[in-house]
Amino acid sequence: MSEALQAPGVALRSDALIALRRVALTADAAPVLAALPGGFATRRKGHGLEVADMREYVAGDDIRHLDRGTTARTGRLHVRQFQEERDRVSLLVADFRPAMFWGMRRSFRSVAVAEALTLIGWNVVESGGRVGLLAVTSGEPVIVPPRGRTRGMLDVIGGMVQAHEAGLAAMVAGQGTDDPALDQALSRADRLVPSGAELIIGSGFDAPGAGLADRLDALARRRLPRLVLVTDAQIARMPQGRYPIRMADGRRVRLTLGGGAAAAEDPVRQIAGRAALVLDAGESVEQMARRIVAAFPAERAA
Repeated sequence: MSEALQAPGVALRSDALIALRRVALTADAAPVLAALPGGFATRRKGHGLEVADMREYVAGDDIRHLDRGTTARTGRLHVRQFQEERDRVSLLVADFRPAMFWGMRRSFRSVAVAEALTLIGWNVVESGGRVGLLAVTSGEPVIVPPRGRTRGMLDVIGGMVQAHEAGLAAMVAGQGTDDPALDQALSRADRLVPSGAELIIGSGFDAPGAGLADRLDALARRRLPRLVLVTDAQIARMPQGRYPIRMADGRRVRLTLGGGAAAAEDPVRQIAGRAALVLDAGESVEQMARRIVAAFPAERAA
């Protein structure tokens, strides 16, 4: 590829995504944003392995949970209560279809999608969860099964870089210029993660397909779909008018753009009947991280 296609914001680099771990873990939530539906409780009593509480024995308690040390010190029977084990599994769905490979300021929307999902992914694995990847492209998708810890996140980053490079190369070669419908691309998502998992879909939601709302409703029966809409607010801030655009096949067309600055600044929009967090591809990753922390609070023990 040419040198221009290797520039930051155009190419996707694994070292830059790995470095987002520090940004993700040090970001402060932006107070103006409310969390999207579907947050996770931090502590619940159950039958896990981590001790959540200690109390005196009452009739009917399981004697296998007696705590010898506390009983010996106090002279009264005490039992342990354990924190419930909750396996948080998140499938990061990255939209690398052709429409995502453009941007007017800091980065392509495709790069911003990868950054946003990486910020979310680092928070998931650092809080003990597992992450997987479904990278949607104009060709075959790239799939990474869910895994935990740093190794799992590194696998996801590798998959995103691989899918992004393939999509960018196809665009340069003039291949795959038509976006497959997003609803069809999501058809296999429910088979990649277990019931109760969340699916975090990062996209511009171009060419959503007529059945996107039905697809999300079907996923929501056993899983939790959460939407991240990546836009380029600079377009909305342009004076409204008809602008000349050169297509990949050399054709020149005129599109009506601009005139929507107020709508571009809305922190949440409705996509297929569901709330979507709005991120601007032109803002810094630090700004993006603050918005994400507010909308996707990490599941950490208090």
